[in-house]
Amino acid sequence: MTTWFITGTSSGFGRLLTERLLDRGDRVAATLRRPEALADLSAKYGDRLWVARLDVTDAEQAHRVVAEAFAALGAIDVVVNNAGYGVFAAVEEASDEQIRRVIDTNLLGSIHVIRAALPHLRAQGHGRILQVSTAGGQTTYPNFGYYHASKWGIEGFCETAAREIAPFGIGLTIVEPGATPTGFGTALDTAEIMPEYDGTPAGGVRRALASGEFRLPNDAGKIAAAMVDLVDSGRTPLRLPLGSDTYEDIRASLVARLAEHDAQRDVAYSVVTDSVVEG
Repeated sequence: MTTWFITGTSSGFGRLLTERLLDRGDRVAATLRRPEALADLSAKYGDRLWVARLDVTDAEQAHRVVAEAFAALGAIDVVVNNAGYGVFAAVEEASDEQIRRVIDTNLLGSIHVIRAALPHLRAQGHGRILQVSTAGGQTTYPNFGYYHASKWGIEGFCETAAREIAPFGIGLTIVEPGATPTGFGTALDTAEIMPEYDGTPAGGVRRALASGEFRLPNDAGKIAAAMVDLVDSGRTPLRLPLGSDTYEDIRASLVARLAEHDAQRDVAYSVVTDSVVEG
């Protein structure tokens, strides 16, 4: 039996993971802002489901709830950072409050949970962290600038953390689901539209979403299953891309970035001091 700690379990991947894990006999510490949303699962699975209210943007609360979960359940094998918030707006359209919320939730909130869990994971000498990101953690789409800022940020943080915590027997994997019908898209926060952007890529993406042309090719249940299978396998890749759109979009972005990077080689080396011998 494996014990999991999962944030953002009221819906989407968090809820699917919680249901799947409880159904197979695991224990889950499920955290969310509205604990009553899991009343049905609490009634069905009893003490194998530990539920707590958690707003990940509150660092003090994150440390307290994580400590309470370890105290109540003993060893926790897997920590899943899943809670998230998205704002759909051109960079000039979003409000200061929306910008703060997306950074506070997706970047700082994830950091709070990881930092809260690490002392406990180090003490027990093992553990896994799954950081839910997105294809948008390595590539970009118009109207998602602030979402990308948070996801590119947490991926950079996790790359660093993974190297630091590996000697303690703690693995970290960044999970990158593609576009999936989980309800997240309909829950995206929006801002007042500026007509100046109608004829730009931002306007095109807005129309595609409104018309239903924006494809959601992935199966949410299969993504949750892939995350569980990864833990069961014992593998600890730094990244787990899930979805053909994720794979292809990220690959195209990496190829383009490498080509652009290589094109700047001469100017990069042109600023090196003459005393440095080129290797």
